[in-house]
Formats: sequence, C-alpha cells, structure tokens
Amino acid sequence: MDYLTTLEMSEKWGISARRIALLCEQDRIDGAIKKGKTWLIPEAVKKPADKRKNVKKEETYYV
Repeated sequence: MDYLTTLEMSEKWGISARRIALLCEQDRIDGAIKKGKTWLIPEAVKKPADKRKNVKKEETYYV
C-alpha cells in the first residue's frame, strides 16, 4: 500500500495540508497513521465529506 504525506494529499484534494492534518487528528481519514511528526495517508483513500457545509434535504409541503 502506498502512502502520501499531508502536503501531497493537499495537492490532490485541493485543500490545505493543515486541514488534512486536522482531519487525521479527528480520525476522519481511514488508514491514516502518524510516524514521528508526519501523517501518512493511504493513496487510495477518498476525501471525507465536509461537515462544515449544511446539506439541505428536499422539503415536502402538504396542502
């Protein structure tokens, strides 16, 4: 299994390396491991959903 650093994943996902490190600390990235001061993230892992965005569900109105 190949691993990438937070900097490499930030280029792949289009978000900052710091944000990826925070996601790793919160256990939101599956398979991420910390080796020394560096987070190693599996190359094939998907970007976690952003919980900061509010996804509205379709509302149903009854008459």
